[in-house]
Amino acid sequence: MVEREDIEFEADGGVMLRGWLYIPDGPGPHPAISMAHGYAGVKEHRLDGFGRRFAEAGFVVLVHDHRSFGASDGEPRQDVNPWVQVEDWRRAISFLETRAEVDAARLGVWGSSYGGGHALVLGATDRRLKAVVSQVPNISGYRQALRRVPPHLVPALEEGFAEDERSMARGEGIEYQLVVSSDPTERASYASPDAVEFYLQDLPEGVWENKVTVRSTRWARMYEPGVFISRISPTPLLMIVAVEDYLTVTDIDLAAYEEALEPKALKLIPGGHFDPYIKNFDVASTAAVEWFTAHLLSHE
Repeated sequence: MVEREDIEFEADGGVMLRGWLYIPDGPGPHPAISMAHGYAGVKEHRLDGFGRRFAEAGFVVLVHDHRSFGASDGEPRQDVNPWVQVEDWRRAISFLETRAEVDAARLGVWGSSYGGGHALVLGATDRRLKAVVSQVPNISGYRQALRRVPPHLVPALEEGFAEDERSMARGEGIEYQLVVSSDPTERASYASPDAVEFYLQDLPEGVWENKVTVRSTRWARMYEPGVFISRISPTPLLMIVAVEDYLTVTDIDLAAYEEALEPKALKLIPGGHFDPYIKNFDVASTAAVEWFTAHLLSHE
């Protein structure tokens, strides 16, 4: 039996972050895993399955919504600043340390996609973490942008960033675009059919909006979490990579894995970027459970 409770904790600036805490059956304290979502997602985007799977294996699990998304506070809404998200995630780890159910000496981190990049940064810079799982991770905003944005469209994209900055300087507020759209005439972060299907899945009313700040795209193109990968060692790192990932791009992930130092492991799974959440959830979640068990649960 797994108990799930709603929790909140305070981040920098007095912003309240909210999420779910999963508590496994049996006496504690238990090892714990901190989780969060990828780009412009919320915990309702299929993270409950991972949280329950990990808790059933004996871990306390914290899943939080990033600042300005979902149940968490923060303004402007729907704003993806990767470095703010990383620092907020540290506060989530600190929150876990305060819980009586948690053995603070046995903490792990799990992130997927954009959050998978955050997991690499955290694993390299926060030695409280004793195991890292990075699923279909964002490695390089620059290199991924070269694949996803045709060169002839880059000048217009850059001019859009510049005009957004001018608008804010004039006091006209934050500009927004869609997160996903299948209409090529609409400005959106993602247009691939699998991304549209995943983000627009049936969710409880009011938990997610299909919009994100324009400046989030600029920050995404600047974000280079892969440069931290060789610094994670000696913390054990598992990378879960989809062999047909056209979003965070399979070969970029694999090249980054080669730069990681031991101890490390690679799990290749079939399908595309979003299949670990759905079609290949069992494979992805089992690989993560086995990694955390080996490096957290077995170290009583």
